Amino acid sequence: ACEGRKTCGVLRRWGEVAAALGLLLRSLVGLDVSFNSLSYLPTHLGRYLGNLQRLRIQLNKTHSLPPSISEMSSLWYLDAHFNELGGLPDEIGRLKKLQFLDLSNNFTELRELPNTLGELTDLTELYLSNNQICALPDTFGRLEKLMILKLEQNPLVVPPPDIVNQGVEAVKAFMDIRLHDKLEEEERKSSVEGNEDVQAGWLTCSSSWLKTHASDYLAVAVGAPKDTYLESNSDFI
Repeated sequence: ACEGRKTCGVLRRWGEVAAALGLLLRSLVGLDVSFNSLSYLPTHLGRYLGNLQRLRIQLNKTHSLPPSISEMSSLWYLDAHFNELGGLPDEIGRLKKLQFLDLSNNFTELRELPNTLGELTDLTELYLSNNQICALPDTFGRLEKLMILKLEQNPLVVPPPDIVNQGVEAVKAFMDIRLHDKLEEEERKSSVEGNEDVQAGWLTCSSSWLKTHASDYLAVAVGAPKDTYLESNSDFI
């Protein structure tokens, strides 16, 4: 309970202010916090910005994006270049409306991207230059709408430079074939392992059956009554 009318009045006003801020944040469609020294973003940022469409956080010192960014279901534009990002959260794949993504110039920090990147099926522009990415995620070929791709100044091995030089369509085709081959190989290995398990199970059952019946035979043989005729005529055998 409040102690005094003045305290109660202040608390009510702060509650009203918080509620008003909540409504304001939920109605926000664009947010620009660039050119600061932000090392992180609020953990629950996405919870309060569910209607946000454009987010600009470039030219900061941000190390990571909070998983709650996935709650920005209306987001189509995300600019995070010139930061210190060490990667993206797996939840990034839930941004189904995302069309523009700039992760360039994170330099030595950004080394890999999650496989969920391939779930951004509306993505048309992707900027990844000046990072330390050695391989694109296996699902990259699923970005069917991607038209602009910048990969300069990365130590890329997958795809190889000659593919990258052929352009975005060549990169998508290469990664699509690579994923298909990889899935086929995994399926083949799974099938081989399954056959080996079946054979091992058959051998175990066979061995168990032989042991059981051999034991039964020996038990019968040991417990069988002696044949007096054979014993009395053993000299003739």
